[in-house]
Amino acid sequence: MQITNSSIQEFIKTLEPNRQAEINQLIAIGKKLTNKEPVLWGSIVGFGHLHYQYESGHSGDMPLFSFASRKNAWTLYLSFDIQQFSKLAFLGKHTIGKGCLYIKKLADIDIEVLESLIKEAMEVIKAYPFIQVIS
Repeated sequence: MQITNSSIQEFIKTLEPNRQAEINQLIAIGKKLTNKEPVLWGSIVGFGHLHYQYESGHSGDMPLFSFASRKNAWTLYLSFDIQQFSKLAFLGKHTIGKGCLYIKKLADIDIEVLESLIKEAMEVIKAYPFIQVIS
């Protein structure tokens, strides 16, 4: 994944009005929890910068916390294995993938639980031995 030079504000303007308010809320959460400004990694809004290198030699870069506006839901990229987080039971209406959390509307979830979940996920990611925090 690569950081782009695209403007976050221009990207927000491309979203439907109801999504614009929600993306601004997610950006505020990301800034608060990471103390970083958001940047676009393609169509993904990311905070912080990590480098990973697996034992196999495969390596790359990714944000510490990131999310994307997809057709049917917000996709939050939180972990390599999201099922490990017990807080999901208290989040509200959502679905999960291997490392992703899917939320249709932020009104469907408890924002305080989401913030706690993001904090925990960031700590877990930073503790992996194959992760190096760049910024």
